[in-house]
Amino acid sequence: MDYPGYETLELQLHGPVLRLVLNRPDQLNAFSTQLRLELLDAVARINRDDKVRVVILAGAGRAFCAGADLTEAAAPDAAQRGMQTELQLKTEYKPSVMGIVESPKLWIAEVGGAAAGIGSAYMLACDLVVMARSSYLYQAFIAIALIPDGGATWQLMHTLGRKRATQIILEGERIHAEQCLEYGLCNKGVDDGEEQADAMAWAETLALKAPLAVQYTKKALHMASDVSLGEMISQEAAMQKICISSEDSRE
Repeated sequence: MDYPGYETLELQLHGPVLRLVLNRPDQLNAFSTQLRLELLDAVARINRDDKVRVVILAGAGRAFCAGADLTEAAAPDAAQRGMQTELQLKTEYKPSVMGIVESPKLWIAEVGGAAAGIGSAYMLACDLVVMARSSYLYQAFIAIALIPDGGATWQLMHTLGRKRATQIILEGERIHAEQCLEYGLCNKGVDDGEEQADAMAWAETLALKAPLAVQYTKKALHMASDVSLGEMISQEAAMQKICISSEDSRE
């Protein structure tokens, strides 16, 4: 798979592991229009790349992602800004978030510093999360009279339950790695500076797993949020048929 020369992303290929780095460190990797569009393109290309089995999503410098870049020029009046934001969320953010969630590959978020605003939605969309101990998830929206977006309300409610998700959103406090680990919002909390090595070692181990089983495990877990137990047993059976008939299983 060929990748274009992105200006706001850095791609680092390590065998079957690809480290995808948001690369606007001076802006704490806040989403500009260019970053949104380049990430949209990169996620689609990576998901079609048969050589890649595990993707690490990281941020350059002092943050994972500080959210949307609020310094970018916006529409002159409130109604136009609202329409502009809705369009961006539906056509530029949503496809890349869903591309991670529905990807046949494993995605690991490697979080150092802030995962704030829409950046937190990308962290939560990943299948697994490694956080540096001083890093944090931050729902900054209420402070500027907004609500979480990019699917963050869905992710928080399904992970934490309605009451705790409501509290985190409305209080708008930083949720550091230790508390994220307690709440089930991340899988590992590691010493500062160790997150990259830990995520890479984990990714290299997971890349050895049967890709078809990984793909359908992701699909089953995502589906299980929305269907009954009886329906899930039937869906598992259908996916198991595919897996057990595969070359992976015979091997």
